[in-house]
Amino acid sequence: MLPKTPKPAIWKFIKGSAKTLFVLEAVCFAASYGVYYRMNTNREFRQHIHENYPFVLDYYYKIGEIVGDSTVRQSDASYWSALKKSD
Repeated sequence: MLPKTPKPAIWKFIKGSAKTLFVLEAVCFAASYGVYYRMNTNREFRQHIHENYPFVLDYYYKIGEIVGDSTVRQSDASYWSALKKSD
């Protein structure tokens, strides 16, 4: 019978790193989906993003135009301009 030899430490490191990377990727995916869902359902949140991070909202609109809903940008702009006029 062959004697058992310990596995190299590098494999333990690779397995631990792969598990950590998998969990980190799952958390980032869940967070990005949560932000997308909130932007998709909440106009006030889109306005907050527009005021603080306009490049993020621009990417959101571009994705929406690619998928097929191209009216969100115009409806948000008209809603926000009406809010500014009433203030």
